Amino acid sequence: MSLTIKQSVTREAALNGLFEALMNVYSVSDDETALADEIEALLRDQPHLTVHRMGDTVVASTSLGRVQRVVLAGHIDTVPVIDNFPPVWLEPGDERIREDVEKANPGERVMLGRGATDMKASDAVMLYLAATMKEPKYDLTYVFYDHEEVAAEKNGLGKVAQVHPDWIQGDFAIIGEPTDCGIEGGCNGTIRFDVVTHGVAAHSARAWMGQNAIHKAARILNRLATYEPEDIEVDGLTYREGVNATLISGGKGTNVIPDECRVHVNYRFAPDKDLPAAKAVMMGADTGAELGAGEHEATGGMFEGFSIEMKDESPSARPGMDAPLAVSLAELVQRKTGLAPQAKLGWTDVARFSAIGVPAVNLGAGSPLLAHKADEQIPESQIILLADILEEWLH
Repeated sequence: MSLTIKQSVTREAALNGLFEALMNVYSVSDDETALADEIEALLRDQPHLTVHRMGDTVVASTSLGRVQRVVLAGHIDTVPVIDNFPPVWLEPGDERIREDVEKANPGERVMLGRGATDMKASDAVMLYLAATMKEPKYDLTYVFYDHEEVAAEKNGLGKVAQVHPDWIQGDFAIIGEPTDCGIEGGCNGTIRFDVVTHGVAAHSARAWMGQNAIHKAARILNRLATYEPEDIEVDGLTYREGVNATLISGGKGTNVIPDECRVHVNYRFAPDKDLPAAKAVMMGADTGAELGAGEHEATGGMFEGFSIEMKDESPSARPGMDAPLAVSLAELVQRKTGLAPQAKLGWTDVARFSAIGVPAVNLGAGSPLLAHKADEQIPESQIILLADILEEWLH
């Protein structure tokens, strides 16, 4: 099914038709090329847009000479399918409509399928705007990027930010992550690392000849168990931090005293901290704990005295809600939805815009609680509401 903006139909029908077409193109991470091709073709048909492509990321921009530029960005990949592709429209009364969705949106048609909320509904709205909005208040840049749902080094937006940052520069950016059409500002940062204990291997029948590395890990687990999450206010929004063990491994045999144990820890930190500050909280300053640098001893922080090996890191992003464009958008969103801005507790690509000096927020159709679920679904009114908000604000 080719992506088109249907003519001689209502605006709502055109939006729903474009959304359905997007949903019917399989685009699990690593398989985005077909959808990127379709998006590029649609955008290149618009004479008011200049289009660039890098890999499976497509960027389209207006050049109207406006004083300010707004960037609208959405990822085109999805997590793997769980018996939810191809998609299907569910008519009112269908037993597959979730009870919570039906309660909030009685009598509505609902789209069921992989990517419905995360985030092809928002992509459909942005594509519709790209094709139809010829005289916006601001110059606009649309970014449709690949590999958001997998390892950070594959992320298409991240690659463009490194190689062609001029393509995505602006005064303000919106990421279409599902937020129920409310604003979620900024995001927590995240670091993942192994806390390592070392012992001496021995036969378990003569355990006194060795040192049990798994037993030594009890002190790590005790520190994690006694940790109490903090709420931290940043620019008027409240972020919840967290430190959790997510994996543990150790031992080489059922009758061998283990000589190593690794507890994999994930620290989600508020945007009052940059990466060095977050590392200092966990392992002290100047530990040399960098990606690919192997093990280093924690000189301070929560895991002082233990060996640390970094595994992954992504910076936080301040909410930027004091930016004039953010203020005006938040006022409109609250008037239309009753929703005040909230803190984004997970990590999103707003951090990539923050890193290049562009304030950004999350604003998209659909419930974030349904992202990645087997019964991922969205009522059609959410698509129309997001389009209403963005059209009014951009005009």
